[in-house]
Amino acid sequence: MVDVSKWPLFSLLSIEERATVRQACVFGTSANEAIYVTQENDVYVFGLNCSGCLGTGDSVSTIVPKKLDFLQGKKIVSLSYGSGPHVLLASEDGQLFAWGHNGYSQLGNGTTNPGFSAVAITVNLQNKKVMEVACGSHHSLALTHDGEVFAWGYNNCGQVGSGSTANQPYPRKVCSSLQGKTTVSITCGQASSMALVDNGEIYGWGYNGNGQLGTGNNGNQLSPCRLTTLQGLCIQQIVSGYGHCLALTDEGLLFAWGANTYGQLGTGNKNNHLSPVQIMADKERVVEIAACHSTHTSAVRTSSGQVYMWGQCRGQLISCPRLTHLSSTDDVFACFATPPVTWRLVSMEYDDFKTISEALREEFDCPDTSDLKFSVDGKYIYVHKAVLKIRCEHFRLMFRSQWTEDQQEVIEIGQFSYSVYRSFLQFLYTDAVDLPPEDAIGLLDLATSYCENHLKRLCQQIIKRGITVENAFTLLSAAIRYDAEDLEEFCFKFCVNHMTRVTQTTAFWEVDGVMLKEFISRASRCGAFKN
Repeated sequence: MVDVSKWPLFSLLSIEERATVRQACVFGTSANEAIYVTQENDVYVFGLNCSGCLGTGDSVSTIVPKKLDFLQGKKIVSLSYGSGPHVLLASEDGQLFAWGHNGYSQLGNGTTNPGFSAVAITVNLQNKKVMEVACGSHHSLALTHDGEVFAWGYNNCGQVGSGSTANQPYPRKVCSSLQGKTTVSITCGQASSMALVDNGEIYGWGYNGNGQLGTGNNGNQLSPCRLTTLQGLCIQQIVSGYGHCLALTDEGLLFAWGANTYGQLGTGNKNNHLSPVQIMADKERVVEIAACHSTHTSAVRTSSGQVYMWGQCRGQLISCPRLTHLSSTDDVFACFATPPVTWRLVSMEYDDFKTISEALREEFDCPDTSDLKFSVDGKYIYVHKAVLKIRCEHFRLMFRSQWTEDQQEVIEIGQFSYSVYRSFLQFLYTDAVDLPPEDAIGLLDLATSYCENHLKRLCQQIIKRGITVENAFTLLSAAIRYDAEDLEEFCFKFCVNHMTRVTQTTAFWEVDGVMLKEFISRASRCGAFKN
């Protein structure tokens, strides 16, 4: 859970005002400006208002939150800020808004006039839905629903990707090496740009003086250039700091490159790296990475929820990833980044009272209040008929019909293991599943048998997050067996991306011949065996 009060600026708000915050972004050269969204989807701003970056129509600072009426009824899906600062915002319906500093046309409205009020940016974006935005110091990127990248603003180092160094006053589609590619994520450093495409490749352009493009040299790139050092790896996440980058593979491997003056690469020294170098190889699987173009701080979260940080942290230089007591990467930036900005649009959750879901969670497997118990592998699981009937059609039929189980106080289960069946019942109380991917296969079997489609999707997500070379083919087999098409496609692509290593695993050679033949045939059709 992220607590908005950890950012010093939010101490200006009352406890009651902070309790209404659902999303928030703190930005500015000294973290002196903030935007937040309430639970009613109203958008408010407050702070110093440099260059009119609050979008209130003037450059007057305010410690009293002001409502941005032009965003009334709009749901924010992506927000980013520059160093001027300027602000970009994408709404749920795909509209793009911009305001703030505009000395280099980074607002994309064709002028260099200050943007004291928000403007909708539409030039070259007609019939496009903007899904994600990213800002460098004085340039801007937008990612559309069809995987296209548009860039504009300051271009002294080629960060707009137009092939020249002329500033770009309007959004311009980034082509060159990205032509025909489907981009899924974008990020900006101070004067550099990065794009992650759907096959896991990374492309970068712009300033490269510290090696932040990862190309093996420090020459600027005026057009997108593929980062070839990570060839053979499938990248799932990428983030940029002021002059460095972090990338995370689908196997949870972490790579860093670029500037390292503050130890922000986590290599144990202050040497820049022109190409990606793996870090945290001895730690557990990383599931989230964090960095921000206005800081030299890095942070990650692991599969068990541990949070590490390194780089410039409250004025200290930390060159090796350090385990913290914090619960999220957002907390690292609130408590240790310089300035204490947010690295993304963060979401807040509060649990200052016990909700219905929390009360139900506490009553699961509680013999004091239960009126029914299941016996699985010789162990009891205590439940409540009413909850099962409300939450599951299978049990609703069981307890409404003339099934013999309706009259029993103990129901024997022999088809599934204790851990799987307990996880299923716990899911009915909590909407959550906590199982390793191998056990999630059994739960996927149960979800299929009981026609629990939501649980089936959750199991597939668990399996996706936990896929490795060693278990990939086992998980693919399970996906095929339980007719989980989306999971099957995911596991198949993973196996193809790591073909050589997957074919050396025990699971690959233990599969039945029919499936093995079908996999090889399908992989061949995808070009997996081409030289």
